[in-house]
Amino acid sequence: MLYLNVVLNQNTHTMKSKVLSDIEIAQACKMQHIETIAEKVNISKDDLELYGKFKAKLPLTLIDEAKIKNSHLILVTAMTPTPAGEGKTTTSIGLTEGLNKIGKRTTVVLREPSLGPVFGIKGGAAGGGYSQVVPMEDINLHFTGDFSAIEKANNLLSALIDNNIQSKTQNLNLDPRTIGWKRVMDMNDRSLRDIVIGLGGTGNGIPRQDGFNITPASEVMAILCMSENFSDLKTRLGNIYVGLTFDKRPIYARDLKAENAMAILLKDAIKPNLVQTMEGNPAIIHGGPFANIAQGTNTILATKMGLSISDYVVTEAGFGADLGAEKFLDIKCVSGGLKPEAVVVVATIRALRHHGGAKPDEYNTASVEKVSAGFANLEKHIENIKKFNLTPVVAINAFPTDSAEEITLVQEKCKAMDVQAIVANGWADGGEGMKDLAKAVVSEVESGKNNFKPLYDWNISVQDKIETIAREIYGAEGVDYSKQALTDLAKIDQLNLNALPICMAKTQKSFSDNEQLLARPTNFRITVREFEFAAGAGFIIPILGKMMRMPGLPAIPASENMDIDDNGKISGLS
Repeated sequence: MLYLNVVLNQNTHTMKSKVLSDIEIAQACKMQHIETIAEKVNISKDDLELYGKFKAKLPLTLIDEAKIKNSHLILVTAMTPTPAGEGKTTTSIGLTEGLNKIGKRTTVVLREPSLGPVFGIKGGAAGGGYSQVVPMEDINLHFTGDFSAIEKANNLLSALIDNNIQSKTQNLNLDPRTIGWKRVMDMNDRSLRDIVIGLGGTGNGIPRQDGFNITPASEVMAILCMSENFSDLKTRLGNIYVGLTFDKRPIYARDLKAENAMAILLKDAIKPNLVQTMEGNPAIIHGGPFANIAQGTNTILATKMGLSISDYVVTEAGFGADLGAEKFLDIKCVSGGLKPEAVVVVATIRALRHHGGAKPDEYNTASVEKVSAGFANLEKHIENIKKFNLTPVVAINAFPTDSAEEITLVQEKCKAMDVQAIVANGWADGGEGMKDLAKAVVSEVESGKNNFKPLYDWNISVQDKIETIAREIYGAEGVDYSKQALTDLAKIDQLNLNALPICMAKTQKSFSDNEQLLARPTNFRITVREFEFAAGAGFIIPILGKMMRMPGLPAIPASENMDIDDNGKISGLS
């Protein structure tokens, strides 16, 4: 995104504008040494594992369950987004700055960006404008190597699987046709979705159909994000389902003796990463699963780390509240014993126009009528959050093209639902522009009326869990199952996975499984095409529609606008 930095020409007394990008704003920020940031939350420099001056790993020994119980967890989610997103990360960072400005010791806890979207459509995912985490370039690129470690651990298991199939002495009798485990890489490359491996003769393995997922879609990523400690990590890695033998016996990663070696590759990746906001407040960034095909939240360990070192923690969950927030509340919070006390739903006027029928070239054109029609989408998200016994605060992420009439309309409609709607100016003004939102959030926390409860009990049937999400969260009239999905359900039962929670894989563009149905669709059913199950991570994945675990690049990738000069200065990350 671009920002206007207005300056006065003293000679001509005319206004001139210089266009500043996110990366230019971030590069102008005078960062503090990471030891200084750590001191603010009473972390000794001896506890830091330094990655240069501005990044550090935090040891798991800093997690303190007693402190966690006395701290306050705030979730930032959003309405159903436009393709560009509505600014959850920017709002999360800005809210953290605002809370610190009003005297609340706060840490923001975020996911790590994936290189695929960074070089594909997003161009960066470290916040925007004057609400960013820094060093922005490092965070958006290789950071501390967590994604690389996840990729290597995943692909080690892939290599062990194919090595076992090839072996004449150690063969587990694994049927190659039943193997669902895929290799991963952290880049958008559609040509790798479906491939054939093992060609070129007997020395190159057994030919079989295979493919690649993007690293954030890996079960290893999900496992890292769900693990509570190193022993739990190893157990979960061992529980990864690989496939069936020819006599229909299930094979897990532990049968290949893979879990210990995989854990070794993750020995540093399991530790949360400490960086800073542009205003010098602590930020923890760790893990990065997508929310449309995975659980969409940072690691349980990172969230608990934040709650151990701060009085308030602001965290976000991917895409709209029907995806990231539902999974955060029904999977992560239940598994990790977390209890959020406030929820912020990010809305933008442009997204409301979108759901009210505006075309992409009309997103920046004021229309009270379209905003009014599009409010139905936000209304449903507000209702959904209330089903968890939580009253949300709506953050209207401000854009220059918002009209006063549109903002007033949204605030009035939210007020009619007993919900505060606050204009959030973190994009332009950092923490100063987020103080009103911060005060509203603190008011919700201190009210004592938010008493989180999950939507469903994990122990009800798989179909009942799916039906509950479909009806309550999406507004569907029911659920249909393909023949393949019914077969998969029988396998889930056979493997005794029925008591696992549900992690829906569905389009982020609609409440339904049809991305063309905007706003608040009615009179629709959803169809489960097939199931995947992440036995190690601990959830079942119903796949709705054509979900891709390896995205492609857009017609004009963000990478085309990036550059690096002879001094190593990067431009074009946005």
